Formats: sequence, structure tokens, C-alpha cells
Amino acid sequence: MSAAGRPQLLLGKVLERRQVTVDEKGFKVLRQTHFKAGYITETRLMNGEPFGGKDFKMKVALTPEGDYIGEPRFAYRLCKRRGIKPEKADPTDNVCSIGFCEAEQKWYGWSHRALCGFGIGSIVKEGDCTASSGWTEEYLSLHPECDLSLPVGYTATTLAEAKRMAIAFADSVG
Repeated sequence: MSAAGRPQLLLGKVLERRQVTVDEKGFKVLRQTHFKAGYITETRLMNGEPFGGKDFKMKVALTPEGDYIGEPRFAYRLCKRRGIKPEKADPTDNVCSIGFCEAEQKWYGWSHRALCGFGIGSIVKEGDCTASSGWTEEYLSLHPECDLSLPVGYTATTLAEAKRMAIAFADSVG
């Protein structure tokens, strides 16, 4: 606690804090905090029975729309430090893996192990993650629609094309 009696927060400026029992997806939420940077953190009580153990607490970060970003520190780095607004690469995805940074006019793609930004003028080079799929050749021969890679030399001339590069990157490293 600070001298003024307000909680000290590592993750940014709080807009709203709520005590919730069960959210719309059926998770038992012990605590929910809305941050000015554009994300929500939740502490959830998870059922440990499917894992052969006791119930456990899990901290998660979500977009204001309720889409999963990841753990709260990662959301802080994306939203607060970098100014990226996370979103799903495809509406059927379960996790946000791309996002737009208004200040830089760049689309970013990421996974748990890599992050890269793409703007107008970005070019796909030999060896870039955007030039290769994250799938094996055998899998792609059976499912060519899953190949989101881009050809070497592809150049983003619009933000929509830069978004396409971010999606290809996220797919490759995910």
C-alpha cells in the first residue's frame, strides 16, 4: 500500500477492480482488474481434478473483448510498454497472436518465444519466419490451406499487407 492508502501496482494504471464469482465462460473468477492500457487481468480458481490434483489459482490477461492474451506480465509488455492492441489472427483462434501499434503504424505478430513488427515497406527475405510455415512439408501436402507463409520478396505496401506479414510470422513461430 502507498502512503495514500492506494494499492501499489506493477502492471499499470487501474481503471476498475471487481470481485466476480463466475464469468460468462464458466470460470470461477476471484479477482478481475481493468487497466487503462487496454487489457484485463483475472485470477481464476481452476478445477485441479482433471489434472489429478487440488484446485489451483491461475492469473491470466484478456483483451476488453475477453480474448486470451497470456500471462499478465506479457500483456503489460505488449499493451503498456509497446502500445500494441492484441487481437486474434483468425476469429476461430483461442489466443491473441497479432496486434496493432498505432504510434508506430506497425502490425506485430508473436508467440511465446518471438515477437516481430511489420509496417509499410517491410520485405520478406530469405530465411525469415514469414517465408516459412510452422508446419512440416508432409502436413502441408495434405493441408495446403494451412500454409500462411509469404514468398521471398513480398513487400508490404499497405497496413493490410503488413497485417498479413504479422499473421504469417505468428503462424510460423506459434
